[in-house]
Amino acid sequence: MPHAQQFEPEEFSPAPARPRRSWDPVVKITHWSIVTAIIANALVTEEGSGAHIWVGYALAAVFALRLLWGLIGPAEARFSAFPPSLRRAVGHLRDIRVGRKEIHRSHNPLGALMVYAIWCVLGLIIASGIAMAGPPSGALPGSADQAGEVSRHLIAEQGDHEDDDEVKDAESGESVWEEVHETSVNLLYILIALHIAGVVFETRRSGREILLAMLPGRA
Repeated sequence: MPHAQQFEPEEFSPAPARPRRSWDPVVKITHWSIVTAIIANALVTEEGSGAHIWVGYALAAVFALRLLWGLIGPAEARFSAFPPSLRRAVGHLRDIRVGRKEIHRSHNPLGALMVYAIWCVLGLIIASGIAMAGPPSGALPGSADQAGEVSRHLIAEQGDHEDDDEVKDAESGESVWEEVHETSVNLLYILIALHIAGVVFETRRSGREILLAMLPGRA
């Protein structure tokens, strides 16, 4: 009588599923709110208009929430989950070169450096924008500043009661902030393009649904 072949239960166990990244709702909301605000001020609102400035203030509020969430949020959203490290980023480049894949609970080391770079530039954009626009009370949509640059209008009003030298100093300081703001915005566009390219590359390399994991409604 032929001997029946014995099979171990492990031979029939399904292959382990590829782990899926999951972001919490606050990270998703702040991420897409920041994206929406950047697109709105780049393509929709007029530079210097009241709407442009109020979108900037909304961006500042959302950005502040994301930074706060990096301190008190869940483990994957905290800064400690993706600390900036040049050494680890170089090691990740070596992993890519040799085809080694490692699952990270948050951003990979290269992605972490990119995130902090984008945040730093975003902070410069917000700070320089506020320096030019002044407090929110002076930036109501539909006011006289919608036709041009709000900061120049405010300086012109102040010039009615100040000496010419003080006005020149204010205009000089404004031009510096304008240069910082414009340079930071252009740098942000470059970083965003590199970030998108990195997400596409890492998705193809690791097989993880990185971008889809950020969409609302996905667990």
